Amino acid sequence: MNFLISSAYAQDSAGQPGGEFGMLIMLAVFGLIFYFLLYRPQAKRVKEHKNLVSSLTKGDEVLTQGGLVGKITKVGDDKDFIEIALNESNNIVVQKSAVSAVLPKGTMKSI
Repeated sequence: MNFLISSAYAQDSAGQPGGEFGMLIMLAVFGLIFYFLLYRPQAKRVKEHKNLVSSLTKGDEVLTQGGLVGKITKVGDDKDFIEIALNESNNIVVQKSAVSAVLPKGTMKSI
């Protein structure tokens, strides 16, 4: 039965020059790929969102993560919540972090 399956022999890696050093280089390359393709863009988005949330003021027209568009009517005393007017009769209170974008002035009138 041995003629159907060829015998495998392990190769001694100690005889190869730079075997362990090559693995360290490969690990460093994967670390750099992880940093530039995953971590750095996400950190940039988080920093931009933090700047957006800290710059919210009364009168800004905003889009929430839930898809609601409204105008900020009041910034809470604890600075973590804001009140948004969806129209003349409906106001809601949301966390500042729920705001995904600040819209240009006049966007609500054009909708």
